[in-house]
Amino acid sequence: MSAADFGPLLVAYDDVARAAERLKGHAHRTPVLTSRTVNARAGASVFFKCENLQRTGAFKFRGAYNALAQLPPEARAQGVLAYSSGNHAQAVALAGRLLGVPATIVMPQDAPRVKLEATRGYGAEVVSYDAKTTDRETFAAKLARERGLALIPPYDHPHIAAGQGTCAKELFEETGPLDILLVPCGGGGLLSGCAVAASGLAPECRVIGVEPEAGDDATRTFRSGTLHTVRNPDTIADGARTPSLGKVTLPLVMRYVSDMLTASDAELLKSMFFLWERMKIVVEPTGALGAAALLEEKLDAKGARVGVILSGGNVDLRWAAQQLL
Repeated sequence: MSAADFGPLLVAYDDVARAAERLKGHAHRTPVLTSRTVNARAGASVFFKCENLQRTGAFKFRGAYNALAQLPPEARAQGVLAYSSGNHAQAVALAGRLLGVPATIVMPQDAPRVKLEATRGYGAEVVSYDAKTTDRETFAAKLARERGLALIPPYDHPHIAAGQGTCAKELFEETGPLDILLVPCGGGGLLSGCAVAASGLAPECRVIGVEPEAGDDATRTFRSGTLHTVRNPDTIADGARTPSLGKVTLPLVMRYVSDMLTASDAELLKSMFFLWERMKIVVEPTGALGAAALLEEKLDAKGARVGVILSGGNVDLRWAAQQLL
């Protein structure tokens, strides 16, 4: 099957470039770090794009701001609603505060406390639900209709994906062409956006998505050519507990992504703490997906120039300390 069989390609490189202009002065141009230890271990030249140092602690601010900035005035005045386990929640809350758009966020009752507190701290109203008994998309859509709010999904929207792609755009601009780009994947917003950016700036680069082993719906979709779903996967990578790729992200992933890989929770913990200890940066489990694929040798990167997106750093430090006991 061709990518066209999965639906239209709703994001092009020009959309990513325009998003980058929109984000100037609002999103951080996050640093790119290197490590001799990692290079020696991987046998490669590795460049880490540190979105854990982005505003709200994750790449999600890029897409949220890009989406809210393009709302018509009447929608801005009425407000927006988003659903998220945490990073998109914080991103929409902050973007709303900066743009004067009231934000309501639907979050699971077991969302990481650090993400819940930050979302409220940015001024959003939080509405909780039980993830075990409630479909968040259905619940959020109903609430948005009842309140007359514009729905801002966490990944399945052209403006969201284009905004996320600015992360890879910056990386390529700083490092030059790369042979491989490893990108965490939940619903595919970051992955599809980064893959579109690569198609415009480094078309020879192999873009590889990395999912949690327990939530491997995109990997199975990619390999089979048939959409797979998984409900509430049991993984510490809470930012990747998405049911499936979306109508926007699926065609982009099938067209521009070269491969998909997975990492277990044990591998994520190991890689997360390695980054903490050796590179002195705080990365959350979801943010460590790409690094885990590299450090656990899920792919042959010997002699390559490798980019790794560290997608977020919003980890509950009390929880993390318990994992060391």
